[in-house]
Amino acid sequence: MSDNKIVVAIDGFSSCGKSTIAKRLAKDVGYIYVDTGAMYRAVGYFGIQNGIITENKIDEERLQKEIGNLSIAFQNVGGEQHTFLNGGDVEHRIRTLEAGNAASRVSTIDFVRQEMVRRQQEMGAAKGIVMDGRDIGTVVFPDAELKIFVNADPEVRARRRYNELTAKGEKVDYRSVLDNVMERDYRDTHRKESPLVRAKDAKLLDNSSFDIELQQKVVMNWFESAVKGISSKR
Repeated sequence: MSDNKIVVAIDGFSSCGKSTIAKRLAKDVGYIYVDTGAMYRAVGYFGIQNGIITENKIDEERLQKEIGNLSIAFQNVGGEQHTFLNGGDVEHRIRTLEAGNAASRVSTIDFVRQEMVRRQQEMGAAKGIVMDGRDIGTVVFPDAELKIFVNADPEVRARRRYNELTAKGEKVDYRSVLDNVMERDYRDTHRKESPLVRAKDAKLLDNSSFDIELQQKVVMNWFESAVKGISSKR
């Protein structure tokens, strides 16, 4: 692989396969993968566990006092990347529908996003990184050499999420999952702080009807072109 390392920013709506794309690309090219969604999920999970987040309210004053002290890290566990919160492995606990909804709620709060963006920029300062989220190509790394915006029909994304949750043994119904997907879409695109938008120079990947192999082939071609583009400028 070339020494000309780049930043790959992958943004898009919930449950559209961003993490699958990012993990696979990072593995194939030997880059570090950062799941920014897991960072917000960890904050949301912490809030739920500590009574900061309830069904109807977020105690923003308490959360602001705690946010800077939260330790969020990624470690390899059995060949898979797991999220650690304050030293404990919370990977499976943050992947529930409840934690995902809490993540979407805290992501609308300005001081939460500012703290997470600061940490993400530190992680990617040396490049050679693939990062996925909602505002990577617009806010975290607006100068990223490769930006990809992923989307799929809401019904397709809801079905994928439903299958993922039921495979883990969770009892959910498809309609509630679809409602949650659409609610998160609205929240992500209408929040005041770093709303979800496609960067002007981001390549659009609508994977409503793509299989994983075709998707990864397209992404790899984009990556190789981006690296060549860097090489030609030097």
